[in-house]
Amino acid sequence: MPQQIYYPFKTFNFNNRTCFLSGQQISSEEEKIQVFPAWLMNIYNLSDQPFKLLDESIATYKDLKIPCSAKVNEQWLEPAEQLISEAFSKGYEGLKAIDPLKLFQWAGKLLYGIVFNEIQSGIKQQHAQGQEFNISQSLIHKFSNLHLMLQSLYQPVIFDGFKPYSLFLFKVDNGEDEFLYRDEVNTLTFSVRMKDFGLIICLQDNGANRNYHRDILVKIEGQTLHPIQFEEFNARIFYSAYLFNRLPEYNILPVGDETYIEAMPLRGMSSKPLFDFWQNKTYGQVLENFWKKWGYLLLEIIKDPENPMSFLLDEGGDFINARSISVSR
Repeated sequence: MPQQIYYPFKTFNFNNRTCFLSGQQISSEEEKIQVFPAWLMNIYNLSDQPFKLLDESIATYKDLKIPCSAKVNEQWLEPAEQLISEAFSKGYEGLKAIDPLKLFQWAGKLLYGIVFNEIQSGIKQQHAQGQEFNISQSLIHKFSNLHLMLQSLYQPVIFDGFKPYSLFLFKVDNGEDEFLYRDEVNTLTFSVRMKDFGLIICLQDNGANRNYHRDILVKIEGQTLHPIQFEEFNARIFYSAYLFNRLPEYNILPVGDETYIEAMPLRGMSSKPLFDFWQNKTYGQVLENFWKKWGYLLLEIIKDPENPMSFLLDEGGDFINARSISVSR
């Protein structure tokens, strides 16, 4: 392997004196960057808003930080953040114009930053109880691959003929100053709804979720969505990401100063479908949570168990125009 590739999960190195991205030693534990960028926190006054970690402890958005060398931050991360900030400021059209890989890197860095904080919190909690920190091998596998791919932010890591993600971008008729962030660490799924758009990214599925939802995407992509429609599609993606039952494998090929990542076939040696069986009742529970703002309950959503309530498609399977939807925003 090239010397410059850093594998934090081999030594479980999550201290505050090692750059999270490069593995370089840093001079001070104060050498950190925010997980949620300052520009985003400033727009929506997020700094002091509560952020619940998996262990049920509450931090604030501004509390979430990761150690990062000044060189890595100044030379690579800040310019990348500036590019994203400018794209977000232009809304849907700005994001549509940017390289999807840049959005993957940005969302991946943010979600990995949350994972880093979760692991640090878990290590402290377990050690305080005199126990070793435990984490499942499947999660280590996912997190390690995501970290490897994030190193493309500052060195030549090349995705050889594949995209490691599924990305969904929609124009959404959001309310002014509306901001909604969601993530699912176990499936590495991310979404944000703000300005005039909604963005969803499955960070480690090699495009499987995009292919899984191809039939509905044909009908809704390019349409302007009502927020309740976007959240319905968001629920579908978060649920299917949970049903996705493969751990993608990759060949890592060093060539000179470059590192090529080659995806192994998802089907592998298994004849099992890539996704477990879709159950409408479970999907309805997910949708109930995503529709909490509008007050729809599970019993209403799955009144017809074979055809859960939908604001995206009518009974004939055609797209419902957002302008015809009368629920409050």
